[in-house]
Amino acid sequence: MTLALTSPRGRGLRVAANLVLVLIGLAFLLPIVWLVLASLDRRATLSVALPQEWTLDNFAAVLTPDLAFEPLWNSVVLSGGCAIVTVAVAVLAAYPLSRYRLRINKPFLYGVLFGTCLPITAMMVPVYMLFVWFDLIDSVPGTILFLAATSLPMAIWMTKNFMDGVPISLEEAAWVDGASMLTTLTRVVMPLMRSGIGVVFIFVFMQAWGNFFVPFVLLLSPDRQPAAVSIFAFFGQYGAVAYGQLAAFSLIYSVPVLALYVLVTRLSGGSFALAGAVKG
Repeated sequence: MTLALTSPRGRGLRVAANLVLVLIGLAFLLPIVWLVLASLDRRATLSVALPQEWTLDNFAAVLTPDLAFEPLWNSVVLSGGCAIVTVAVAVLAAYPLSRYRLRINKPFLYGVLFGTCLPITAMMVPVYMLFVWFDLIDSVPGTILFLAATSLPMAIWMTKNFMDGVPISLEEAAWVDGASMLTTLTRVVMPLMRSGIGVVFIFVFMQAWGNFFVPFVLLLSPDRQPAAVSIFAFFGQYGAVAYGQLAAFSLIYSVPVLALYVLVTRLSGGSFALAGAVKG
């Protein structure tokens, strides 16, 4: 391997790979640079340029109850509720799939995987009809349940993989002491896979946080719509877009997700706490 990396061909491949990575990094960095510069520019456009006059007026115009605070709170309620419901159901569904070897495990998992391939746009027409029949249109709890249902297939797969890393011998020791399955799940398995639960929680939260189509269809009242829908207000008629305010709102919109990531990472820990748990 060392000879391959130090040979002229190996060095050429390494340089080419580094160039590709730099280009990919620039492709992701350029929109972020535009967001920062445009949010501080009174006359922002689509071009990336230093502002002629640095100002915080865009943030002042955006930080109002109607434009920022209320939509962001609605997003926190929708995304947080969806993540909590999804993680709770995913843990209960992944436990028997991880611990019991049944004939239906593989077909069930493949069926769950098929559920992740269904486009949300193809399901919205029958879902909208169901919401009308059950009088759930413009209902925040109903929207949370539907968002949780759409996130559940991938959450089950991820949770099962994390749960497989917890040795079953720890549960067997708890069973010998008289603990029930629910007790071992909540007192033994979940604490040891808290980093995995944190990953699933963040994944589901981010999916719901950036979801525009579902709240746009199911929530009709402006005071119940999340920030992903209210951001549409910065696109005016006849192609007139408030780029500076749009950039400022986008930066504010990303802060809760970053804060949640830091918080969940600190609370869940960096890895499974299994060292020394099993002897032999």
